[in-house]
Amino acid sequence: MGGMSLAAETRRTAEEHPFLVTALRAGIVNYTAAARFLEVDGETDAIATALRRYAEELSAYETDSRDVRVRMESGIGSVVGDAEAEALLTVGGAAFGPEGGDHTAIIAAGAVDAAALAAVLQRLSLEEIAPIAAGVGEGTLLVVVDRLAGANALRAVEDALAAVPTE
Repeated sequence: MGGMSLAAETRRTAEEHPFLVTALRAGIVNYTAAARFLEVDGETDAIATALRRYAEELSAYETDSRDVRVRMESGIGSVVGDAEAEALLTVGGAAFGPEGGDHTAIIAAGAVDAAALAAVLQRLSLEEIAPIAAGVGEGTLLVVVDRLAGANALRAVEDALAAVPTE
């Protein structure tokens, strides 16, 4: 541990696993099982106690529902040249817009931010939907998915935005 206390080492290691911190905030952790999971040198009971104390200091896990309108737009593809002006989303050198492509855009307009995007991406991952591109800015959140995943992605985005974690 190099001089770091068991409690500090436990916290640092727990923070390497954001899902565990979320579970600690939600109060749904078996501390002994979590202590065994973490790679911290020390007695399991002492690590579990450190986790319990850490959880008591964390803010409670809460969510809020976002006021948004969610819609789906089919026929999204890569756009280049003059068509880039019509792009719905540009990330790096890739631009996506209504060009008759094989992708679908899920567009949420309203109270969206980076936390909403994180919730959406996590929910899509749970649904085993891999976004092709995603972004958020100026009250719009957009996720580009494969055309066949469009309807499921729309439901996943709506569900995610109904319960965005708050800090």
